[in-house]
Amino acid sequence: MAIPGTALREPPQVHRLPQSKYIDSVRWLPQQSAFDRHAVLALSDPSSDSSPSLEILSLSSQTLSLTTQCIWNPPSRVSSLRTSQTPTLKPVIAAATFSGSLHLLFTNSIDASLESEVSVPEEGLHVGPVSCVDVLDGGAECVSVGEDGRVNLVSVSGSRLNLRRIFDSHGLVSYTAVKWASPAEFVTGGYGFSLQWWDQRKPGGAVSQFKGDWAEGTTSGIVHSIDIHPSRKHTCLAGGSLGTVFAWDLRWQQKPIILSGVGRGETAAHSACESEVWEVQYDRYTKSTNTGNVSSSRILPAMICSEDGILAVVEQDEEPIELLAEPCAINSFDIDRENPSDVICSLEWESIAILTRP
Repeated sequence: MAIPGTALREPPQVHRLPQSKYIDSVRWLPQQSAFDRHAVLALSDPSSDSSPSLEILSLSSQTLSLTTQCIWNPPSRVSSLRTSQTPTLKPVIAAATFSGSLHLLFTNSIDASLESEVSVPEEGLHVGPVSCVDVLDGGAECVSVGEDGRVNLVSVSGSRLNLRRIFDSHGLVSYTAVKWASPAEFVTGGYGFSLQWWDQRKPGGAVSQFKGDWAEGTTSGIVHSIDIHPSRKHTCLAGGSLGTVFAWDLRWQQKPIILSGVGRGETAAHSACESEVWEVQYDRYTKSTNTGNVSSSRILPAMICSEDGILAVVEQDEEPIELLAEPCAINSFDIDRENPSDVICSLEWESIAILTRP
């Protein structure tokens, strides 16, 4: 398990904010000023007939309380949530649903109110739920994947969305995660700890593939989340089943770099958790403990959240740093881009936790 407080001068301040519904996902909205901060929540209540909702909340920097700014109701429960900015720096929210629809919500850069929406209706993208969607930074182009084996690109033209199908395996391959690497490249992940690298300049399918046959007993795992560091686009970070977090370096494609997991022999690593890693992101706040090693082959620190209630920072060949340990699952988290010391995460017991690191 993770070691509390390792490499921390003092533990982070944690503020827990109860909510009235189950939180499927949470994201920071790109910040427009030093004084106005907003978060986006995807909420649902499976025990009642109430409609799922997407809420934009204003965060008070003094009291760390959240106030609802506006509410939008998707046609079904949100399966994937992302935020980004348009070229004019207007915040945009991408919300995909379990019924297969995709919605881009453009917000006001001053008060974060909703200004416009463009959507792809149900079954326009996928047969069944959208597993994951990602928005290109600095643009309004989305990539979506599903367990139906479809990979789609959606771009905005005026007030309409344009759909282009990149690939369709007709269900022979399922995709569970996706992340942009550049305006032309993205990475998908799926069952068996598999990863696929796509390049729009080279149509016809993935240009490179990684199959997770590197650890006994873990080949049946699932990649739940992917991240790519903007300064190291040749390296893909992935988190999934059995507490596994690994990196795939395109320069050495056949062997993963294990950051956390339950592998054996050469693949064994310090384990931050033993359950599903629901989300993984590079942590731009934590400095590498190995400051003398400036090699580009060393994986930068990453943050994870898990089914067994762990929020932790993991680093190659180092003991994990435990930031939060809850009696329930931590379903999602997001690191503030402008203030990476601040982290917001959603707890299974219908609450939000905001962490401020020293």
